[in-house]
Amino acid sequence: MSSNQESLNTLNEIRDLMERSSKFLSLSGLSGVFAGIFALIGSIAAFVRFKTDFYTPTISSSGSFSNEDVISFLLIDGLLVLTFSLASGILFTVRKARKRRLQIWNSSSRRLLVSMFIPLAAGGIFCLAMLHYGYIWLVFPVTLLFYGLALVNASRFTYPEVFYLGISEIVLGCIALFLTGYSLVFWAIGFGLLHIIYGATMYNKYDREVITKTIQ
Repeated sequence: MSSNQESLNTLNEIRDLMERSSKFLSLSGLSGVFAGIFALIGSIAAFVRFKTDFYTPTISSSGSFSNEDVISFLLIDGLLVLTFSLASGILFTVRKARKRRLQIWNSSSRRLLVSMFIPLAAGGIFCLAMLHYGYIWLVFPVTLLFYGLALVNASRFTYPEVFYLGISEIVLGCIALFLTGYSLVFWAIGFGLLHIIYGATMYNKYDREVITKTIQ
C-alpha cells in the first residue's frame, strides 16, 4: 500500500470519528418508512370517518359532525400516529445503534432532541390554540410547517437528507395554507408519502451499508 493511500485511509478514519462525535448517525431509514405508513393509515381513518378527502370550515355545519367531534377524533388519531411512529423509530434506532456499536444517548442525540423539541413544542401549543378557537382546517398545514422547521433545525446534528425533508415539509405546509380544502391530502403527502420516500432513500444509502459490513 502506498503512502498516499495510507494517508487517505487515515484521513477517512479521522473524518469518520469526527462525524460520529458531532452527529447522531443512528437514525434508521426504516423508522421513516413506518412513520409514513402510520401517517397514511391515520389519514385514511380520517377520510373514512368524515367521508371526504378534504376538511373545510363547513364540514361541521352540515350537521353530521360537531367541532367537538372533529377535534376529539383528530386528537386521538394524531396521538395514535405519533405513538406508533415514535415506537417504531426508537426500535429501529436502537437496533441500528447496536449494529454500529454507537451510543444512543450522547451529546449529539441530546442536541438533536433539543433542536427538534423547541419548534415542535411551540407548534404543538399553537395548534392547540387554533383548535380551541375553532380554526381546525389550519391545523394540518401548520403541523407541516413546524415539523419542517424542526427538521431543518435538527439537520445540523444528523444526516443531511433530514434538511431536504424539512424544506419539503415547509413548502407543502405553505401551499396547504392557501388550499385548506385539501389540507388532509397535503398532510398525507407530507407525513406519509415524503416519509416513505425519505426512509427508503436513507435505508438504501446508509442502513444497507451497515448490514453489509456486519455480515462481512
